[in-house]
Amino acid sequence: MGRDGATARGLRRFTAPRPPRTERCELCAVPLAGERHPHLVDTEKRALACACGPCAQLLDGSGGARGRFRAVPGRYLKDSGHGVDDRAWEQLRIPVGVAFFFRNSALDRLVALYPSPAGATESELDAESWQAALSGSALAGLLEPDVEALLLRRHEDGEVECFLVPVDICYELVGRMRLRWQGFDGGAEARADLDAFFAHVQDRAREVREGRS
Repeated sequence: MGRDGATARGLRRFTAPRPPRTERCELCAVPLAGERHPHLVDTEKRALACACGPCAQLLDGSGGARGRFRAVPGRYLKDSGHGVDDRAWEQLRIPVGVAFFFRNSALDRLVALYPSPAGATESELDAESWQAALSGSALAGLLEPDVEALLLRRHEDGEVECFLVPVDICYELVGRMRLRWQGFDGGAEARADLDAFFAHVQDRAREVREGRS
């Protein structure tokens, strides 16, 4: 084989499609089987870590241990009778129709974020204003710090949906919106994906009065 043939073969190593990367536990590096696996919140780095089952059980500090990791739970709740009306939403001064709130234990305060083309954007509104606007929902008092979020969506007719969800799906939504966002308002593809995402959340969520126990 001549030099040109060898060069072409060498270039194919860089231009040919690469096989999908195997996702691994970020703590012990074991391969993670399937699409769904546990997530841990690193409370010191304010980051999510993919974990295998044994690592998630070993490092989870939710039961009272003072570790830096907390396992993300799987509960979904909704509050159909919440008081987050159109006026309360305006108090939040969120420039898009979706936002999520969680209590950061390291900062000891509520943090508000919303999806944007640049990723998760933090609202600069003071915490007292958020808490006043969110006080109309029973879900706000049920949030587990760091690992659960209050997810709100405002429709064009002024209706506001209110859910308590695992915090990792909020960042999944941020990634999906960043990937599909086009133009000023996100575009038709992003809106369709947003509808599908919230339909999934709605299907999984139990009414808060059923989920208090």
